[in-house]
Formats: sequence, structure tokens, C-alpha cells
Amino acid sequence: MTTEFHVQGVPVSRLAEEFGTPLFVYDAEVLRTVYRSLRDRLHPAVDVFYSLKANPNVSVAGYLGSLGAGAEISSMAELLTVERAGFAARDVIFLGPGKTRAELERCVAAGLHAIVCESPAELAVVEEIAADAGRDEVPVLLRVNPDFHTKGSGLAMGGKPRQFGIDAEVLRRSRDVVAGLRRVRVRGFHAYLGTRFLNADDLVHNTRRILAMAEELAQALDVPLETVDFGGGFGVAYFDNEKELDLAATVAGINEAVEPFAARHPGCRLVNELGRYLTALCGTYVVRALYVKESMGETFVVADGGTNHHMAAVGVGSFVKRNFPIRSLTRYHEPAAGSYTVTGPLCTPNDVIGKKVQLPPVEPGDLLGVERSGAYGPTASPGLFLSHGFPAEVLVHQGTAHLVRERDRAAEILAKQHLVDFG
Repeated sequence: MTTEFHVQGVPVSRLAEEFGTPLFVYDAEVLRTVYRSLRDRLHPAVDVFYSLKANPNVSVAGYLGSLGAGAEISSMAELLTVERAGFAARDVIFLGPGKTRAELERCVAAGLHAIVCESPAELAVVEEIAADAGRDEVPVLLRVNPDFHTKGSGLAMGGKPRQFGIDAEVLRRSRDVVAGLRRVRVRGFHAYLGTRFLNADDLVHNTRRILAMAEELAQALDVPLETVDFGGGFGVAYFDNEKELDLAATVAGINEAVEPFAARHPGCRLVNELGRYLTALCGTYVVRALYVKESMGETFVVADGGTNHHMAAVGVGSFVKRNFPIRSLTRYHEPAAGSYTVTGPLCTPNDVIGKKVQLPPVEPGDLLGVERSGAYGPTASPGLFLSHGFPAEVLVHQGTAHLVRERDRAAEILAKQHLVDFG
């Protein structure tokens, strides 16, 4: 009986043989289960938008779109991705503190649900673009940097001096600015306080405060409340001392906050934007052990992939290095027998993806997997360090493995470079 890891019945050894390693493998059934478990519980007034920065693969995004998710994007490439993936423009918002004029022109032309404006100057640029294009009523949301904050975030995005959004106090004094807009229509507000919340009370607190703030600002600026994006930030437990987010308690609290707001503002579109929470669990980063060696009493597994593909696994954004869950995929059902430090192929001592990991016996050729790796893998990693390039990505859907991103080849990396004639 084989003890190796399977994805929807497909052995990991077959995936590695067909597509090579290193490799990101995404399980579409896990994507569907996570999305549906949230969507089925949430208040019907709340739409779930997928934040592509977590995993911008066109097939991952497209599958979530096919399940009913909207999209939150932040670059020209992500806009092209959601168009290719089949998202309707009415289900897409574009945000980010540093949008270029070209990006804003493309957003206006695309007719998105809203451009999320993050400064008065950006509002003025959108107004100019709309006038040049002969467009009326270009919809925008105002991103608010609240004057309150919450605890429990792994990475705070608001409630203190930030490059994101417009300070709430500034907005309260901006009624004349908004009233002076001729081509732009402010249809609501956006606020996002942080990410990796693992406590339901913190998320519910955020929701209540943001909805109350949206009502206050709508009255102060004399604008309708047609859309309120109250962020997301649902966390995923990666480390040994972390507890999973209580989804039932989280959604119950959010629904309790949403119900009276929706009754006061029927027809207002409420948006909960999530990236990590929707995709993290579906992904496994698969590497092959090249060498097993000892150094001064510590046993190392040197693998063919490391932090160049999975920087998130080494604690980016955290002061304390902790291991993501790492398993032997070759001996998936065997008990741990020893402690191994798992490293990649890079010429830096920082290329460590797991420190003193308990694993079954590891031999050269074995496959190891970093679990919960469906978010912030390639998208947050220095894939061109040492010119290894980015790995392949595979989505398993209904028992069939689909190559959804080809791995970088050396010739392709060099093709973008130009040698000066020094003769």
C-alpha cells in the first residue's frame, strides 16, 4: 500500500514526473469547499470578492469567479487577468495607492463597478480622464483610513499613518470637493484595517465600526450609500501555536452587524474581500530532496526549491521565524522519525523553508510539501534570484491535473535581456 500524498486521487509522484519540481499544486475541490462554506453562511447582502494579490493565477481566479466571486485587483496585469478569466466588469473593483494614469484610463474604459480612489489628487485625475473620454458618472469608492484601529491583525493596513486611503478626518471636511465633481460619482466607501485576523471578535468589531463610519461619512459628504467594502482579512492558521479562525462565530457576528445596516440601506452592495483565506488551504509547494547531509550535528535536506518560490513560508511580515506545516509527500502517512532543516538551492544562508521539522526518514529523491501554500507563494517571492525562475503551477480539477502556469526556462529569462556590443 502506497503511503504517498494524493490530490483528488492523483499521486503526487505522477504530478512531479509529468510537470517537474519545484511545483505548486492547487486542489480545486478545496477552493470550492472554502468558498461555498463562506458564501452559504454570509448574509445575502454581502458579496464575496477575491483579492487577486493572494494568487493571481488566471485559472485560480477564474474558478473562483465561476463559483460566484467578484474580483478586487490592483494592477493592469490583474485587470487583464480578470477579463481573461471571465469576470463581469460590474463585479470588479480596482484599488491601490499608486495607480498610474494609464491604469486609471483603462479602468474608466472598462466600466468597472468602481475605482477605489485613495487621495483627493487621484479623484482629480479620474475626473480629468472621464472628461477627456466623454464619460459621465464614472463610479468610485473612497478608501478611508479610519481614525480607529483594531487589535489582532498580522499586518495593520489602517487606523494609523498610512499611504492607503484618505484620513477619515480629512474626508469629513471634503464635502465641497465631492460636490465639485462633475464626471465622477462617489457611490460609497472602502476600508481595510489589516490581514491575518484569527479572532472572530476582531473581525466583527471591524465590520461594525466600518459600517457606522460609512453611514457617518455618507451624511457628511451628502453622497448615497450604494457600495460599502468593509474589507476582509480572514486569517489562516499556519503555525503550531495558532488556532483556526472560528468561521461560524465570525460570520454570525458579521451577519448580525449587517442585518440592520442592510435594512436601513436596501440595495446597498456590501463587499467582503478575501484573498489568503480563499486560496491558502488549496495549495501545496512540492520540492524534491537533492541531498541529505549533516553539519555540526544538524541534519539538512537540500531541495530543488526554496525561498525564491515561497518567501511567505519564511515569515515575511513576522518578527519571529516559524515553520509553515511541512510534510513528507513520499511518506505522507508514515510517522516522524527525525528532525530536518529543509533548505533550497540558493547561495544564501537565509534560504531555509523549515527549521528542525519533524519528518519520516528523508532520502534523496523524496518529495516534500509545504502545505497551506495557495496564497502568497510565487506572487510574493523573488523568483528571479539566482535566475532559477518561477516554478510550474498545476490545478487539479475533477481528478484531472491541468498545467496553469509553465515554469520559467533559462532561455526565456535571457530572452528579455540585451547584450551591449562592447567592441
